[in-house]
Amino acid sequence: MTQRIGFMKQNLFGAWLIARREIRDQLRDWRILTPIILLTVFFPLLMNFTAGRAIDFVARYGADIIGERLIPFLLMVVGFFPISISLVIALESFAGERERLSLEPLLATPLTDGQLYLGKIIASLIPPLAAAFLGITVYLLGLAISIGWTPNASLLLQILALTTAQAFVMVSGAVVISTQTTSVRAANLLASFIIVPMAELIIGESLIMFWGIYSALWWIVVALILIAIVLSRMGLRLFNREELLGKEIDVVDVRRLMKHFRRSFIGNADSLRGWFKDVYSTSLRELKWPILITGSLLVLGYILGLSYAERFVLPPDFINLDVVSEELETHMRQFGLLTQRGLIWILWNNVRALIISTLLGAFTLGILGQILLMAPYGITGYLAGNVLLAGGEPLRFFAALILPHAIFEFPAALIAGAAILKLGLAALSIPKGISLSEGFVAAFAQLARVALGIVLPLLIVAAAVEVYVTPRIALWLLG
Repeated sequence: MTQRIGFMKQNLFGAWLIARREIRDQLRDWRILTPIILLTVFFPLLMNFTAGRAIDFVARYGADIIGERLIPFLLMVVGFFPISISLVIALESFAGERERLSLEPLLATPLTDGQLYLGKIIASLIPPLAAAFLGITVYLLGLAISIGWTPNASLLLQILALTTAQAFVMVSGAVVISTQTTSVRAANLLASFIIVPMAELIIGESLIMFWGIYSALWWIVVALILIAIVLSRMGLRLFNREELLGKEIDVVDVRRLMKHFRRSFIGNADSLRGWFKDVYSTSLRELKWPILITGSLLVLGYILGLSYAERFVLPPDFINLDVVSEELETHMRQFGLLTQRGLIWILWNNVRALIISTLLGAFTLGILGQILLMAPYGITGYLAGNVLLAGGEPLRFFAALILPHAIFEFPAALIAGAAILKLGLAALSIPKGISLSEGFVAAFAQLARVALGIVLPLLIVAAAVEVYVTPRIALWLLG
């Protein structure tokens, strides 16, 4: 235990050496100091003036609640603007050292990769956060003097935690970009992958604050901290001194990536039968834990849909199976069931949903892909809950309308969701010596193996059952 504490102290000391050097250089650069000072002093005073004028305006029309919600929102904005500087500093952390020709002496120091990386993160965090906290102080002092408004302790703590977590996420992502690019220009172009999500997050936070649901901000803080930890771990895993020194220019070698994809896709198979056998024996086994996680989330989606049935109750006639069954066959043919056109439409709809889930999951650590796959199960749970509330039989509902094709569709969604989750988390588990692009290509090849070898056949069978078998069972049970 004592050795571990000593090791941590040594790592922190080495990281602080790098951070202290970086902060000292930043405070000497007027191009960094000028926007920090302006955003720390002038911008809070401008927001203070805006808050005062807005309160006076809405008070004339009896909309005092808008003014009350506007002040905390502007407090959040005052804290966010100075930390936007952290993005610029972090993007320049390694790419700027390369352009100034100071990267090689820095990497030649006896400091470890972890100390170098952590030092850069600390150096990119401290000045903008200090400016943000100072700006918040100036804003609050101005409000206390002008209109006598002071925040409660819970709101102030939320804003400070939110500001810190947002800065941590922006810095973690920007440092990862800086290590993977060869110039500040390239890093700035890639910064849109950080700026756009953070802008969307600010919009979402503003809606939450205007609705007064402040407790939801704590969940956002927790989510941001987890994302920052994941990004930091990913960046440290991808950090490679030799690659940083040897990379001269960013070049996309399409031919090499295609060869890597082909090698990962084919595997050790020498025939089509051997390839299918390898997919089921190797690729499926590697998805054991992602399948467990995805299955839990799909069940959670169903439970959430079931719980919302009591809050948003459908009209009894809409969900009553006896009423629906009167013209059941007519409705089925209108939706393309019992026809070849319906088979093609359902298959394409399922494949399209998985393609969209893959695209969303690849850039969100698999999160949005999982949420999209949870939606149908949430809807199913919601309908089942309403059937139960209407006095119907949920088991009859399942057996007639869902169970026949779900036997094939659920495993397909489960395995596809697991592969999408693994693709989204690929950057966190890339083996040493493999670049980020090669790691993503290998993970995508594994997804393609599972999709073509397991998921697509299951979806074809599920679509055929849903079009030709499920309607007949429904007519038998409900007609």
